[in-house]
Amino acid sequence: MFKALRQEGSTFSTQARSYRTGGRLNAKVLVLNQSYEPMSVISARKAIVLLYLGKAELLETLEGKQLRSVSLAMPFPSVLRLGVYIRLPYKNIILSRKNILRRDGHRCQFCGRGDLTLTLDHVFPLSRGGEDTWENLVCACVNCNNRKGDRTPEEAAMPLRRRPMRPNHVTFIRQFVGTVNERWKPYLFLH
Repeated sequence: MFKALRQEGSTFSTQARSYRTGGRLNAKVLVLNQSYEPMSVISARKAIVLLYLGKAELLETLEGKQLRSVSLAMPFPSVLRLGVYIRLPYKNIILSRKNILRRDGHRCQFCGRGDLTLTLDHVFPLSRGGEDTWENLVCACVNCNNRKGDRTPEEAAMPLRRRPMRPNHVTFIRQFVGTVNERWKPYLFLH
């Protein structure tokens, strides 16, 4: 479809740029490396450019939705796969308060509430040699953090809802997107 468009000499990119339907071109599209590993999420506008330039192939579309220009109609992209393998450095996620809150879904890991002010709690207290690591930090509401105090969860009889662990970049892609499109689930290891 895109080769024929290039041969006609049409200005598809100009036509797509002028196509405004309430932010439809800002919709999210999942981008996979050539090895089908999730890389990032981009706008539909950028996805169209990658497809037009032949740098990506269309794997999944949104049923019943199309992008139209004066001379072309194409299916609306949902998942793209790059044509060449992009070697990325190991994606090490920085240990920060913001990322711990993200990892824990902005919920207290003791009571499960998300409507209260959240703090960070050391599972194994700093005063007893605990460290600032992914495996030792969790979200906690102020009440639970004060109640736990300088004790371990077992000593305080406050079990964790989920064991803290180092997240990977796929976890953050899932959380960045919010509700995951059904067509993305096999690529984000959700089936």
